[in-house]
Amino acid sequence: MKEVHNQLCVAKRQELRPEPKGTLSKTITSEPSSKLAQQPQPQQKPAAPSASTPQLEQPMVQRVPPATGTATATTTGGGGSGNTTISLTGSGTNYSKMEGPIDTSFKTKRQPVGTFQGIKVWGPVDPPGELGIWGTEVCVDFDICIADGACIEACPVNVYEWLETPGHPASEKKPFMIREKDCIFCMACENVCPPQCVKIFQKG
Repeated sequence: MKEVHNQLCVAKRQELRPEPKGTLSKTITSEPSSKLAQQPQPQQKPAAPSASTPQLEQPMVQRVPPATGTATATTTGGGGSGNTTISLTGSGTNYSKMEGPIDTSFKTKRQPVGTFQGIKVWGPVDPPGELGIWGTEVCVDFDICIADGACIEACPVNVYEWLETPGHPASEKKPFMIREKDCIFCMACENVCPPQCVKIFQKG
């Protein structure tokens, strides 16, 4: 019976058959299924993500470019740096436009009545119709100023920017000397002002 089994079994026949020279021998061994179960299985590599595989979204980081310039074309009351005790609104509406030039000796005739963003204001002041003279070295009589913009265009160091003055009879905006400390005393603004409402006082 064993001999018949050996003759019929393919594996046994290959073992008994003599192999020709120069050929590799193959031995087929059958192991019990219990041994196969005990052998460690090779680890499978994770499949590469395909277009249909949902990916976790990375959080977006928004880069904010650094600020380059902070000067604004119009300054409104209350904003900016320095002490502000002068208001641009009030009940003073019964005023008419004044003629120039600025009184160059106003510092001996007038008193400072407050500040606007750190800039000294010389009275009398009764807003919005009467605003007085503004500044210490760069001085503008706001009651004479007609807001033609010549001083702003002429200034090489950008001392001025526009200040809204609604309700004033001469003009509803004025050249505010917000960077008065930057003045280089070139006198350009004083020389080009049509109504002659600007006066520059050099330090010392």
